[in-house]
Amino acid sequence: MKFTTFKTPKPKRFSYRPRYYDKAKEERERRKAEMGYESSLGHNDSLRSRISVRWGKDDEKETKSKTAIFYYLIYAALIIGSIYFIFFTDFVDNLVALFGIRK
Repeated sequence: MKFTTFKTPKPKRFSYRPRYYDKAKEERERRKAEMGYESSLGHNDSLRSRISVRWGKDDEKETKSKTAIFYYLIYAALIIGSIYFIFFTDFVDNLVALFGIRK
């Protein structure tokens, strides 16, 4: 045993409960509420989940496809712009003259 003349303080205790968001659990609860099973969601939450499903607010595929189309349009505009810039302006001729490359 350890004997000391001074009393050392004990470590402070605290009650810490880690909290995190479980998306899969929320989806399961939402589906249970839609089907009418007993769940931890209240009446208002189940109505909200059914309405959001009907209105398609949780449809991630639609948002992903819209952003993908937007990016494709940006890429196409960049490609068409660069082709126009190279072939229909005198940029390449000026660049060749600048570096002195002649045939």
